[in-house]
Amino acid sequence: MRIGIDLGGTKIAGVVLDGAGQERARRRVPTPQGDYAGTLAAVAGVVEALEADVGRAGLPVGIGTPGTLDPDTELLRGCNSTCLNDRPFAADLRARLRRPLALANDANCLALSEAVDGAGAGAGVVFAVILGTGVGGALVVRQQIVGGRHGIGGEWGHTPLPGLARRRLCWCGRWDCVESHLAGPALARRGGYPDGRAVGAALAAGDAHAAVVYEAWLADLGRALAVVVNIADPDVIVFGGGLSQLPGLYTALPAHIAPHAFTPALHTALRPAQHGDDSGVRGAARLVPEEDEDA
Repeated sequence: MRIGIDLGGTKIAGVVLDGAGQERARRRVPTPQGDYAGTLAAVAGVVEALEADVGRAGLPVGIGTPGTLDPDTELLRGCNSTCLNDRPFAADLRARLRRPLALANDANCLALSEAVDGAGAGAGVVFAVILGTGVGGALVVRQQIVGGRHGIGGEWGHTPLPGLARRRLCWCGRWDCVESHLAGPALARRGGYPDGRAVGAALAAGDAHAAVVYEAWLADLGRALAVVVNIADPDVIVFGGGLSQLPGLYTALPAHIAPHAFTPALHTALRPAQHGDDSGVRGAARLVPEEDEDA
């Protein structure tokens, strides 16, 4: 058995998976806002509670985080939960829990989960996209996360959106990131809606203005994903996050990708995450190599 933890900005979710990938226990607590020490304690508390639930101690732990781990310094960076940035979170948690522990970006966890036994199962190359309050991406090849030299492999959300004559400053300090134009708040701003869910509701109701806003958003999303197709050429692109449930996404989007992809015919499969919101925590549980499970 192994434990997966999804460390989010508002909640910390944890599960225990057995060797067959079946869930044996689940816990969820609020994330202590702006409190590094409190977050460490909360994660450790979830781990201990899960172990009590299944009657096992010392289980390996995988953590999905909102940022990335610098491979040179082992410090977290790029977290929207800013109290985690420039902190040795993995090392501090290992010292506290005293067992095998691995950490990866939450998009990487989603990609790994879906590549192993989800919407990308059996595919050689899987790219995962998170479309929600933020935008993220991750690349998995033969069920292995491609982290890269700087630990940012697949970080599609903070690449420049192609084909723009606009200028929008992203929270990361760079201009015109994919996230700054395609995340839920950006989609809502395009049409004067309060949030991305309101856009989805308007679309479902047949609102003409929402349809125009949505079509322009799809065009930008298609150009951005064509870059992924041209570089990684994935067999499957898996989508998670709230915007992944927008009506007509999977039927309309291929026509917006194909004109910009360097191939005469687009055969990339576009699929929603099979495990839905659980993909992140399930992928986190799979981060620890199998040979470490009984260490």
